[in-house]
Amino acid sequence: MSNAVLTGTHFMLGDHACAEGAIAAGCRFFAGYPITPATEIAERMARRLPQLGGVYIQMEDELASMAAILGASCGGMKTMTATSGPGLSLMLENIGLGIMLEIPCVVVNVQRGAPSTGLPTLVGQGDVMQARWGSHGDYEIIALAPSSVQEMFDFTVLAFNLAERYRTPVILLADEAVGHLTERVVIPPPEEIELWERPRPTVPPEEYLPYATDESLIPPMALAGEGYFVHMTGLTHDERGYPIINGEAHERLVRRLLEKIRKHAPEIIRYEEVLMDDAEVAVVSYGITARSALRAVREARRQGIRAGLLRLITVWPFPEDQIRELSRQVELFVVAEINQGQIRREVERAAAGQVPVAGVHKLGGTLITPDEILEALWVRKP
Repeated sequence: MSNAVLTGTHFMLGDHACAEGAIAAGCRFFAGYPITPATEIAERMARRLPQLGGVYIQMEDELASMAAILGASCGGMKTMTATSGPGLSLMLENIGLGIMLEIPCVVVNVQRGAPSTGLPTLVGQGDVMQARWGSHGDYEIIALAPSSVQEMFDFTVLAFNLAERYRTPVILLADEAVGHLTERVVIPPPEEIELWERPRPTVPPEEYLPYATDESLIPPMALAGEGYFVHMTGLTHDERGYPIINGEAHERLVRRLLEKIRKHAPEIIRYEEVLMDDAEVAVVSYGITARSALRAVREARRQGIRAGLLRLITVWPFPEDQIRELSRQVELFVVAEINQGQIRREVERAAAGQVPVAGVHKLGGTLITPDEILEALWVRKP
């Protein structure tokens, strides 16, 4: 394998495409712990990062892995870890710390059948709400759901860009089927890949406040060791980064952390619409299941059902405004996902009773087929 960033057309495993996307985005530090079905990401990074002057560390567990990528990011590195549901459970405390300290990093979750040890080698999409609410307290998260190997590359780059721009951990919410799928991947030359960087201080060190912001609500980030005074704590803190323990300070800080993502949600949220212009039934899906949903929608059209697909690219923030808008057009939502209705409930909340919402659900282990989705479309409102 070349000692350079890959370019060109490749026939590649999804997990390997994720690793190459991280490298293309500028990631030069990876800390992780092996876990099926994400281990191939770590293995690829273990081979590739030393070739590029980067650092790979296998940590003793997932808690330490998350702490390590936060620390390396504070030193100026673009950092990533990769895991599956049980490992994400262990990382979530430090993901909350990363949100509180506003540290850019990427966490890849290649989902499998759950709960507990579950089905390590089989597909699942049951970690959607874990990604959103798994840590404690009030916070916002960004999570992307790739549906192809190409998107494992593209969305990993996007995850790094979003993490850097908004100073927050970003989750790549993949699944076993996409991670272990082998497909064609086109990797552009480095100069054609747009990369975003974290905001940096423009004032001299003596004037710098680590958590002072402008109207963007995103504070410039000084790096440890470059002459700026930086104080970080998971406690409620003021603009200097010093602990301040009262309700007023907590309201001010956490409100800003929430609004930092909510204010920029229109820039963050991404989705794809297929055949939605005249659709009477909208299929909502994401990840590997969206591929079955697309086939079902096309077959439904052939059979005379005016169906369309809303594919979620950003699962979080959830595109609730688009669901509300579609509620004025369609007669039925059908949500297809390999869990027992985690996103279906979000669609029901956003639709607010204006349109019925049906679910096509499976527990982890097997894919939802196009025929199973098509069957649900035939029970649409007349």
